Amino acid sequence: MILQIYSLLMWALQPLLRRKLQRRGRQEAGYLQATEERFGHYTQALTEGGFVWVHAVSLGETRAAGVLLQALRVAQPGIRILLTHGTATGRSQGVSLLIDGDVQVWQPWDTPAVVQRFLAHFKPRVGIILETELWPNWVAQCNKANVPLVLVNARMSEKSMRQAQRWAWLSRPAYQGLSAVLAQTQADADRLQTLGAKVDEVLGNLKFDAKPDAAQLALAKMWKQKLDRPVVLFTSSREGEEDMWLDALQALKGIPHDHQDHIHAVHWLVVPRHPQRFDEVAALIEARGWKVSRRSQWTDGPDADPQDYAETVWLGDSLGEMALYYGLSDAALLGGSFAPLGGQNLIESTASGCPVIMGPHTFNFAEAAQLAEEAGAALRVQDMAQAVTTALQMVGFEQDENAHVQACMAFSKAHRGAAQQTAQALLPYLKTN
Repeated sequence: MILQIYSLLMWALQPLLRRKLQRRGRQEAGYLQATEERFGHYTQALTEGGFVWVHAVSLGETRAAGVLLQALRVAQPGIRILLTHGTATGRSQGVSLLIDGDVQVWQPWDTPAVVQRFLAHFKPRVGIILETELWPNWVAQCNKANVPLVLVNARMSEKSMRQAQRWAWLSRPAYQGLSAVLAQTQADADRLQTLGAKVDEVLGNLKFDAKPDAAQLALAKMWKQKLDRPVVLFTSSREGEEDMWLDALQALKGIPHDHQDHIHAVHWLVVPRHPQRFDEVAALIEARGWKVSRRSQWTDGPDADPQDYAETVWLGDSLGEMALYYGLSDAALLGGSFAPLGGQNLIESTASGCPVIMGPHTFNFAEAAQLAEEAGAALRVQDMAQAVTTALQMVGFEQDENAHVQACMAFSKAHRGAAQQTAQALLPYLKTN
């Protein structure tokens, strides 16, 4: 009865979803692509089935999916992938993961009819969900269709667990209905078990196995040679945090220019977490009296005109170039960690040799943040003001900076291996029936 009430609500919300997609599509055209796929209507011909369905809701999960797919194709050559996403950035990134025979569509909206059409059309033999994305009707309909559903690289923060417990009448049957769960950490496993999931193994984080784009790192190295001062990156900044950051910069403007901690001792670079906010963030920066130099307007590297640099902030307004930004930077302030948002993934930064300065809020990536801090690859500060001054101090002392870079590389190397272990754990589901 509870699932029926939930399903009726999800059915009633479909018109609101369509309007939301139209609004998002005005800023990100990708949301207007193949909209009917979300409701179980496909242009692809009916298939013979046998797909390995991999769901990666957004950009971060899609990058992790890329690592996993490489390992899966080695473990079971010839598998065909059905790749689904919920966000435009995830779908755009996912295109690069496809080979002949694979299919990419939007995730099905969580009503019985839509999920049934999805399963009937593609006939997957297994569903593999990355990290956190779990929907009650996906589980219920996969169980009815005898399609095993596995949650991999699974994580569960304390906050998310409490939210799920408030909806236990709906969430518990969903977690109990999973065929298997492969968790990132023991803490994640314990929380998932509290919600009713059967956790098979704790295998670590797939994102440690992702290698930064070598071509982007090489380009960053070439551009960096032309610069006359270090670069401090504010990575994956979130709404409200840019104001904190600009406040911190404004507060330091009174320091004499010859002081090593002066804000003009570095080039400042910001990359917002969500691409639809690029213009908004540019306007925020300009409203504070800074000039903005946008990556989309660079031809041969960032604008480093010595007549202009002191009042210019660089804006990373491109997609899929985080390795370039990390390679160009000497330190990174971690977005999502200065407001109570749980932080963003710091693994790609450390893998690129860019040490991280994080605020107090990292509950979404608690263990990775703690391990990075213990390894010397990341520093934790109390607030944005301290983050800015810490970054200036870090890049002002070459010996300390080099030590943090070496710690980053050692940290990244020490935690690799989850992809191969996950592929092996999934092997029984990949065998041809």
